Amino acid sequence: MFTVDSVFMFFCALLVLLMTPALALFYGGLVRSKNVLSTTMHSYTSIAVVSIQWVLVGYTLAFGSSFHGLLGGLDFLGMQDVGFKANDDYSSTIPHSMFMMFQMMFAILTPAVMAGAFAERMKFGPFLIFILLWTTFVYDPLAHWVWGVGGWLRELGALDFAGGTVVHIASGVSGLIVSIVLGKRLQSKENTPHHIPLTILGAGLLWFGWFGFNVGSALSLNGVAMNAFVTTMIAATSSSLSWMLYDWVKHKKPTVLGAATGIIAGLVAITPACGFVNVLSSIAIGLISGIICNFAVSKLKEKLKYDDTLDAFGLHGFGGIWGALATGIFASKDVNEAGANGLLFGGGFELLFKQMIAVTATIIFCSILTFIIAKFVNKVVPMRVCEKTEELGLDLVLHGEKAYN
Repeated sequence: MFTVDSVFMFFCALLVLLMTPALALFYGGLVRSKNVLSTTMHSYTSIAVVSIQWVLVGYTLAFGSSFHGLLGGLDFLGMQDVGFKANDDYSSTIPHSMFMMFQMMFAILTPAVMAGAFAERMKFGPFLIFILLWTTFVYDPLAHWVWGVGGWLRELGALDFAGGTVVHIASGVSGLIVSIVLGKRLQSKENTPHHIPLTILGAGLLWFGWFGFNVGSALSLNGVAMNAFVTTMIAATSSSLSWMLYDWVKHKKPTVLGAATGIIAGLVAITPACGFVNVLSSIAIGLISGIICNFAVSKLKEKLKYDDTLDAFGLHGFGGIWGALATGIFASKDVNEAGANGLLFGGGFELLFKQMIAVTATIIFCSILTFIIAKFVNKVVPMRVCEKTEELGLDLVLHGEKAYN
């Protein structure tokens, strides 16, 4: 009979589910008031579309028996053989259906994060088609590479405890590609958040849910899970401080939005590493992530002139890349025997090289497949709203509603 671990994972799955509505608040406060509801719809319809896709075909493509390390087989098609009995390939202490549901929450969150890059300019119908295709042909294979038994990156020995590559690099890079395909917004430089308290609330709820995201990836209430709990907290706070100090030096004032955004940057960066690094390493990872992501959001974006509306690439793409590489530097088998020793813990460059392969493969795969899918959808149903719709706001034109009366 399943007991403690099952209750633990049930709670963690609910925490990760909370992250998508929390993301809707975080993103909703950052856009202009005329686009709050359309942005919120991206998160909530991700829950609806991906949940159904996952139980029908997504889970088996990600976690079914491996086809040459590239894709899961059809063992679990339509939830066949996914029930209360444990699947020992992934966890012997929780029901198979519990593991499936926990992983579903990751699959839901990823396209919702990605949508921040192209908010305020994408039609709703094409968005639904795009996320269905993207989840099937990008997220599911990538999840199999990294986490599925027999996946080629897992067999290589690359480490990703809770989704640095699968969730954050994938969503950040893919979001950037779609934003480039769609083109810049008409008033892309007037990107003033309309409701910062809403964004702060979203950040706080994301932080709360992230403990389920990272700690639950241990799949058991054990020492590794508790290490992930501590490192997740410390990296987030370290990054918040470094982002705030960076702003303070640069603009002579520490901003509330910067402190909250820094928390997210730290959470992203520690995600792949939290179950493999110690607490002191998590401080370094967090401090560096706040500076790197702040630079990407404030300087790189301006220099390269791309319109990543809500900085999905700057936060999740850059944070995920740094976190994956940091795992290769700071990982220690003293923390997790199932991991490896990184550069600073006697492992030499071996793990760091494997992490570089994982990062490079993820960027190339997501860039190419996302570009193909976006171009295909755009050919069938044009994705970009017209200028009049963009001026009036997507809420009123696409959904017939206003957030504020």
